[in-house]
Amino acid sequence: MKFLCVAAALVATTSAFTTVPSHQTVLAPAAPADVFAPATHRTRRSTIVMDGKANAIRDRITSVNNTKKITSAMKLVAAAKVRRAQDAVLATRPFSETLQSVFGGLIQRLGGEAVDLPLLTQREVNKVTLVVITGDRGLCGGYNSFMIKKAEARFNELKAQGIEADMILIGKKGASYFQRREFPIRAIYDCTQNPDSKQALGISEEIINSFLAGETDAVELLYTKFVSLISSTPSVRTLVPFSASEITNKGDEVFQLTSAGGDFGVERKELDVAEPQEFPNDMIFEQDPLQIVNSILPLYLNGQILRTLQESVASELAARMQSMQSASDNASALAKTLSQEYNRARQAAVTQELLEIVAGAAALE
Repeated sequence: MKFLCVAAALVATTSAFTTVPSHQTVLAPAAPADVFAPATHRTRRSTIVMDGKANAIRDRITSVNNTKKITSAMKLVAAAKVRRAQDAVLATRPFSETLQSVFGGLIQRLGGEAVDLPLLTQREVNKVTLVVITGDRGLCGGYNSFMIKKAEARFNELKAQGIEADMILIGKKGASYFQRREFPIRAIYDCTQNPDSKQALGISEEIINSFLAGETDAVELLYTKFVSLISSTPSVRTLVPFSASEITNKGDEVFQLTSAGGDFGVERKELDVAEPQEFPNDMIFEQDPLQIVNSILPLYLNGQILRTLQESVASELAARMQSMQSASDNASALAKTLSQEYNRARQAAVTQELLEIVAGAAALE
């Protein structure tokens, strides 16, 4: 009797299953969830199964936001270095003023004798040396490319006039560009983020030795003048031979980094020309005044090179600030666009799932 009851139960259980072809699906009514489903399943919220496109967009949004953090940090680092470059310019200003004052006083004391100095003597120009200052790194917008184009245009202009030219390159970017194109290069120096007098001294010695040895008749300096945080100007000036009137009559400029209203800015100030120092007529110099002037000129050249290096570094850092700000703004705009695309893809996935559920429910009716 007991065996018959067990067999009847097995038959009843087996009748609940229906054999159908493999390509068909039979949906049986589900038992009430509050009777058979565990408590954890009853309280679990439904999850949205995203497709591959939505997941890829989500990963890209994360990548863009990470890139924005990096570019914002690089902008702040460049701003701090611009402040350091400004402090370096201000620190060298007293020495430049004193040197200019002493030189002016000695020129007045000597009168016309100063023209006999080799570094002040104008001669026929058959060869020109171009000193080109670029940066060691990229990610600074068009800073390096503008300076390279300016130097290349000046080189071609001299060649068209029948004047021979060679180059002294400061900065890895300019060096790599002109080396690949086999331009005549006299010397190569690195342009560090914190130029000092020792670096400027090595460059000035190369310039003076080349000029005094007759290897070149003039030396032109191509550097980037720091105008503002959003503007810099490639400039050209003659370093050697010197002009006594330029040394004694030309003032300098200093720039001041400001943060008015929460935005970075630059204020430039034109400085007055240093007054020539008065030397009494009865003053006796331990050395001949001509020798003193001849000793001051290399110091003046060293100071000018150091100043232009600092000016170029400040221009590079300002260009990097602007470039990183543009990159951050573009990242924000791209992240916003991707978020909208991600939301549309998610909405499409949800709509697709709802349609499948509705179609399945309609098939059961």
